[in-house]
Amino acid sequence: MQPYIYLARLDRPIGIWLLLLPAWWSIVLASGGVMAMNARDWKVFALFALGAVVMRAAGCVVNDIWDRKLDQRVERTALRPLAAGDVKIWQALVFLVVLLFIGLWVLVQMNIVTILLGILSVPLIAIYPLMKRITWWPQAFLGLVFNFGALMGWSAITATVQIPALILYAAAILWTLGYDTVYAHQDKEDDALVGIKSTALKFAEHSTRWVHGFYTGSWVLIAVALIMVQGVWASLFLLPAAGYAAWQLRHWQSDDAASALAVFQSSRNYGLLILLACAL
Repeated sequence: MQPYIYLARLDRPIGIWLLLLPAWWSIVLASGGVMAMNARDWKVFALFALGAVVMRAAGCVVNDIWDRKLDQRVERTALRPLAAGDVKIWQALVFLVVLLFIGLWVLVQMNIVTILLGILSVPLIAIYPLMKRITWWPQAFLGLVFNFGALMGWSAITATVQIPALILYAAAILWTLGYDTVYAHQDKEDDALVGIKSTALKFAEHSTRWVHGFYTGSWVLIAVALIMVQGVWASLFLLPAAGYAAWQLRHWQSDDAASALAVFQSSRNYGLLILLACAL
């Protein structure tokens, strides 16, 4: 089972958190805060957790099928199961089908609006790995795909997609642009050699300024969403997240791969602080 655990990145749960947290923001905020959540809301909360595990795994399988040849040429990814030959293509495809069936089972527990949004996201997941070959902004496309949970979480509670959900979706896209640009700085030398595009390469020495802008824009939009739903006072609960983001970025060294990985992994804590603000 170990190659499949690695293929699904279950040994690296940070991706599950980053996929799940925008959905949990929406679920909790649409429910009116954690104290207002009923049994149905908590069921949705739990189903989205399961959905995040299996769909993040499915996305990793799709990504590794597309990128198996490129992964062999990048030091950090050369030992991934498909690149290293530990899992064959047909085995990965069977595994992907199993994951998608579990994801489908989770999805059909939802209302029709959420089901349609989930179906809409699948083609985007399939083509995302191509983006790094054709655009310098694959992180933006990842944001569009990875944060559908912000829309689906809201619709799972309300059966509609309202303006606060759209604002949370935009905020999560900016957040993804920030943390995934940081992440891409680990591989920028290898990416440049093999022809992979990224915002890390596009922004180069200006990356710090751009990432600060993405985080600031994301925080402001989240504050707007909270104010629309709960009132101006609710934005005070976001101050710890702002302080944590400032601490993250102050310690990020764009030319240090270890620093990039540490700051990227700490993004979970920022997302949890946002969730706490929505819950309160």
